[in-house]
Amino acid sequence: MNQIAQRIADSIAVKTAILQDTHMQDQLQEIADLITRQFQAGKRLYFCGNGGSAADAQHLAAEFTGRFYLNRRALPAEALHVNSSYLTAVANDYDYQVIYARLVEGICEPGDVLIGLSTSGNSPNIVQAFDMARTKGVTTIGFTGAGGGQLATRSDYLFAMPSSTTPRIQEAHMLLGHILCEWVEASFFKTV
Repeated sequence: MNQIAQRIADSIAVKTAILQDTHMQDQLQEIADLITRQFQAGKRLYFCGNGGSAADAQHLAAEFTGRFYLNRRALPAEALHVNSSYLTAVANDYDYQVIYARLVEGICEPGDVLIGLSTSGNSPNIVQAFDMARTKGVTTIGFTGAGGGQLATRSDYLFAMPSSTTPRIQEAHMLLGHILCEWVEASFFKTV
């Protein structure tokens, strides 16, 4: 098998493991229902990540505020890193590790939901954001790689992908993220 075929096979293997994990599927349904209820109650959904995971966080937030399949009103979702002035000021004046925790402290309300994407589960800025979220009554959902890292004990819901390879983990995060977007959209707007 050549290298390209091997990478495709590796990706399929991770997704096959998820397909066989009924607990993960049930939990995905549970958080889709939770996010739908929180939207109905006027709450908000926030995302955070670093690097490629920040891009994935921004992508998923855009699916909620823009559209997924339906032409409909925007849902209140936001990626916490999109304000570059804030990000550079806090990283410079305080520390990069607190960029998300300070935003959670400043804008999150009880009942909001925070999804943190970290392939290792050990990103200090996401760990601190989850710690702050707990003090604010914000539900935390960790998307990580195998084991969950430090986010395993800080997440109300944990999706630890069955891989330790960053690209395969991120591919799986987007698979679950898209399913989540589709289900919340359909449920909120009563198409299912």
